[in-house]
Amino acid sequence: MQWSEQIVLVTGGTGSFGKKFCELMLADYHPKKLIIFSRDELKQHDMRASGFDHPSLRYFIGDVRDAQRLERAFSGVTVVVHAAALKQVPACEYNPFEAIQTNVIGAKNVIDAAINQGCRRILALSTDKAVNPINLYGASKLCAEKVFVQANAYAGAKDTRFSCARYGNVVGSRGSVIPMFLEQRKSGRVTITDPRMTRFWITLERGVRFVVRCIEQMRGGEIFIPKIPSMKLIDMAEAVAPGCELECIGIRSGEKLHEVLLSEDEARNAVETDDMYVVQPTHSWWQKGNWKQARALPEGFRYSSDTNPEWLTRDGLFALIEGSDGEATASGRSLTLIAGQSKVS
Repeated sequence: MQWSEQIVLVTGGTGSFGKKFCELMLADYHPKKLIIFSRDELKQHDMRASGFDHPSLRYFIGDVRDAQRLERAFSGVTVVVHAAALKQVPACEYNPFEAIQTNVIGAKNVIDAAINQGCRRILALSTDKAVNPINLYGASKLCAEKVFVQANAYAGAKDTRFSCARYGNVVGSRGSVIPMFLEQRKSGRVTITDPRMTRFWITLERGVRFVVRCIEQMRGGEIFIPKIPSMKLIDMAEAVAPGCELECIGIRSGEKLHEVLLSEDEARNAVETDDMYVVQPTHSWWQKGNWKQARALPEGFRYSSDTNPEWLTRDGLFALIEGSDGEATASGRSLTLIAGQSKVS
């Protein structure tokens, strides 16, 4: 792709992902135009005031629930990254209709607007919680994945293609458990749900660069999954809050002991490269010749956070944080300080 010729729009553009995506787009890819689409005027103002005021930037107020506004925003756009979503598990459980309106109906609206306006490549962000979901957030993201994959059939002969990128928890982001550990650290007591619990982890920058690569390589219909490390939450708590008392409070409603990024059933239609897995659609329109250079997965393969061959150590966590340059939030900056202190000690 020639990014300098693209008009790029990111929904949920004022969130953690959106900001890092815009930062890297402006620094490394230089699109002809970059549109921030979000519903909060204050966040757009704060984002512009913080330095995101490049001549190629445009700020659009709008909600993915508003199909007409999406139609107007997508006019002339060639690449869409769909990052807008309700992501907090408890909030989605308590407000199920709102979660469905944004995460499912919003995804449908993005699809319709992209097809009607002739956008070329549209990639939606998903989550490990979409695999065998046990909470509404995961279920809504699973629905979004399904409609995005099948949207390629709705596009028909048009040169409009849809794919998804699915990855795990983002280190230091606003939705991460790390800010909670940092706050609890002040009291000397940190709570964890279960000492056995594991999660996948990725930095914000790596997630953004993975999304960019997926857009460049997508044929339309794939679900892309990066190979990323796992870590036990108890190890993370001990690293972030050393010397604190650890209290196990039990697994909460809607939580899993371990997360899965690729299930056994999906693996039958998936292939792998050196650094990612690609779930191929099982629809008649999919060309079997796609991804022939990738390798088939063994029978019964499952990519789970507890059996992952790549694990984060305490030092590895701090290296990950320092490599991400304290990205996006105060929690990231605090962790960078903690990492520096640990080296001194």
